[in-house]
Amino acid sequence: MVEVKKKLETLGEDVLKDIEASKNPDIDIPVRSLSNVVWNEKAKMLTLGNKIAKRYLFNVGQAKSFMQTLLMGAFCKELQEQGIHTSLRDAFYALKRTLPNSDENTFDEQTESDPIIVDLEVALDLLREQLHLAADVRGRCVGNVIIKDRGDIVDFSKLGSGGWAIPSVVEEIEFKKVDANYILVIEKNALFERLHQDKFWKKHNAILITSQGQAARGVRRLIQRLSSEFKLPVFVCTDADSYGWYIYSVIKYGSISLSYISERLGCPNAKFLGLTITDIDNFKLQNFTIKAKEVDIKRAQEMLKYEWFKSKEWQRELKLMIERKIKAELEALSGRGLRFVTETYLPTKIKNEDFLD
Repeated sequence: MVEVKKKLETLGEDVLKDIEASKNPDIDIPVRSLSNVVWNEKAKMLTLGNKIAKRYLFNVGQAKSFMQTLLMGAFCKELQEQGIHTSLRDAFYALKRTLPNSDENTFDEQTESDPIIVDLEVALDLLREQLHLAADVRGRCVGNVIIKDRGDIVDFSKLGSGGWAIPSVVEEIEFKKVDANYILVIEKNALFERLHQDKFWKKHNAILITSQGQAARGVRRLIQRLSSEFKLPVFVCTDADSYGWYIYSVIKYGSISLSYISERLGCPNAKFLGLTITDIDNFKLQNFTIKAKEVDIKRAQEMLKYEWFKSKEWQRELKLMIERKIKAELEALSGRGLRFVTETYLPTKIKNEDFLD
């Protein structure tokens, strides 16, 4: 908290120094466009390049965004001082007002305030969660894990059928006990429910997490913290389609839109343990496939060109999907029996180390 507050204060002090020196105040904002996103082969992550853009006060096209940046910075400093967190929506309304003697608003829509928050993240090298700004809660977790969260002791193994709802902010969570062989991340909530009900996590001593679609930042940060702090392998299980496979890649390598924080969200050690086109034949799922749509095929064709999907195995799966024009959902495993996934599919793949890297 002290470091965050200091960075926010330094931002304001630097602007004040420019004003006192009769200079045009400016703020350095790293460029977040695709042209500045770099595939770091050594780190196996998508990272942000070195391009910097300056935002000036005395510039007709930048004056408003300059003002908005300082407003948001001051608001985040106030959150730090009061020790409270708030939502992105609350931040928008807290700062929305009409400037005196004008018809100009500080912010007209949340689509203006959200990018300013991202600007602060990259400019200060902080997570928005560290700025005490939170998004909607999404994702659940169960396993032999005990944490301390804002003074409360929470045991993930004793929260009934619902599991622990993963908050947007996991920076302040203190792990008191973590006993697991690996982390299993499930794309679909339905499969999480099946594995939880069958006590898969208890039988195999695993931490079970559902991302409920594309993993939210809180989910990705929790996975990253558990993996890095406790040296746990990460397995990701998604549908056999281009969008499911991309969900895996975001957890492993980071995303283009959040490349500036890949080191704090990405898990380079993650391996894919979900459905593949090859699985459709190996586990006799031919009767449970779905015809791939044009948008699925187009996405797969794009992914063939990504550096992080260049391995022989991934190229094979993507090409098989394109050639056969099929995909399969995790729920298709229920076609072989409701407990097929817990008693046969996952144990077999884990035992045989049948995963993609």
